[in-house]
Amino acid sequence: MRRGQIITRGLGGGVLAATVMALWFLLIDASRGEPFRTPAFLASALLDLPDVQRTVGIIAMYTALHYGAFLAVGLVMAWLVPKLEVVPNVLLGLVLGFALFDLVFYFSVTVTGVDVVRALGWPEVLTGNLIAGITLMGFLHLTGVAQPVTWWSALAEHRVVREGILAGVVGAVAVAAWFLIFDVARGRPFFTPAALGSALFFGAATLTDVQVNAVTVVGYTVVHVAAFVVTGLVATALVWEAERTPPLILGAVLLFAAFESFFLGLLALVAEWLLGALAWWTIAIGNLLATVAMGYYLWLMHPALRAALRENPLDKTE
Repeated sequence: MRRGQIITRGLGGGVLAATVMALWFLLIDASRGEPFRTPAFLASALLDLPDVQRTVGIIAMYTALHYGAFLAVGLVMAWLVPKLEVVPNVLLGLVLGFALFDLVFYFSVTVTGVDVVRALGWPEVLTGNLIAGITLMGFLHLTGVAQPVTWWSALAEHRVVREGILAGVVGAVAVAAWFLIFDVARGRPFFTPAALGSALFFGAATLTDVQVNAVTVVGYTVVHVAAFVVTGLVATALVWEAERTPPLILGAVLLFAAFESFFLGLLALVAEWLLGALAWWTIAIGNLLATVAMGYYLWLMHPALRAALRENPLDKTE
């Protein structure tokens, strides 16, 4: 690829990633009733000012630095990515996001003496950097800089992994939809993920500590989906083995029972007050719906298992 193309696409990706992160923190600041607090805080920390000064000049100065930093990152990635082979773009975007997160932490402590990550909140900073990293890599992929490798092409020969991920997503969506309906019916949209996120990320101990905002909802949603993907992978592995040994399907039932008990037990251990605030039966119903949805998906995907269970549901088959 020509140098001019690398520069153009690197700069374009840097601008896009910087804009996405800026919009993310603008959304967070607006949800807290403090528009533009983040760039004002970071600029004041860089200038070693005693107080946060939310002026046009301060915000413009930090915005210029913000875009300049991402332009540099975009150029580096546009030069580096063509030299890498068979690297899924989402994975590389996540790696870049984590690297940016670490860079923000060490740079802020070393240069300003202020732990910016703690001051702004690590979930907010980490999420912003991950979004920016994935956005940059997505842009480089779409413009032809990155290798045309996707998760689906990489997983095309690994049906267990692919089905496990999809099964987990199906279960996660089923639970999220159930709690959304339940929360809306009570007049408190997104309260459940906000309560769980507040307890997980901020150590909320009472209902008054629950923060219903984009950070807690999105942050918990990421954890929620990841947990279900892991569960989906285990369930899928059991189903594949059950095609050869049908009685192993009982393992899926045991998996559900273990998952249900583990989640309720974890809530009781980490944040007992949530069991009363959310009602334990709503959690049980949510997990049951997820199990049914995941089981139905895997049932559809494995006609050989259906046939084996019809013939000899309890006998071991060779």
